[in-house]
Amino acid sequence: MNDLFGKALLDYQSGNYTDDIKTFSSLDEEDAIALPYLFRQFHQMPVLEQKALALCKGHVLDIGAGAGSHSLHLQQNGLEVTALDRSLGAVQTCRLRGVEQVIHSDIANLKNQKFDTLLMLMNGVGIVGQLQNLGNFFVHLKSLLNRGGQILLDSSDIIYMFDEDEDGGIWVPNTESYYGEVEFTMRYRNLKSEPFFWLYVDYRTLQHAANLSGFGCELVSSGEHFDYLARIWAE
Repeated sequence: MNDLFGKALLDYQSGNYTDDIKTFSSLDEEDAIALPYLFRQFHQMPVLEQKALALCKGHVLDIGAGAGSHSLHLQQNGLEVTALDRSLGAVQTCRLRGVEQVIHSDIANLKNQKFDTLLMLMNGVGIVGQLQNLGNFFVHLKSLLNRGGQILLDSSDIIYMFDEDEDGGIWVPNTESYYGEVEFTMRYRNLKSEPFFWLYVDYRTLQHAANLSGFGCELVSSGEHFDYLARIWAE
């Protein structure tokens, strides 16, 4: 699989910025990921992200670190942080920007390491892909947590993207899958990704899955666009 995302990050980092990443989804939505946004400073981050970073403690694993903006902020504020990404280009970008501890790996393959905070921002839980995978994902995350550790993640309830009927109800297509499972492809310059699923999970569904996996779960804050920040811990 081509490292489309990493290629885009490295281009921006090296001053070769001419295009953003274009995304196409099963919701018939065409959008773009603006590369400058991935390199933002703390004051440019959404309030939910700022709150999550303020709650980080101990040794932090920044899962899906991307360009490393969250890791850099934590590092600059004296926390021990390890940036993890399965994109080689993202890992190289983190190192070029000065992130000191970086791991090139899929989170599913990370073993025999422990952290106090697992950080998953910009809907990082999306990597789960489909709701049926969330339980096993939580079991794996538990194996990476020290006693008293926590998971901080944000996501969105995308029910608002579906049409409302005359009675005020929401019309969701009659499929067997959870409405937050969205299929994406991405394009960057002459590169195109394979289709992949990305999960957006509403808070109640997240909380239920976390509780079934032996976690406590609390809603820390809600955003202005159906987004939220949750804190999860092993009970």
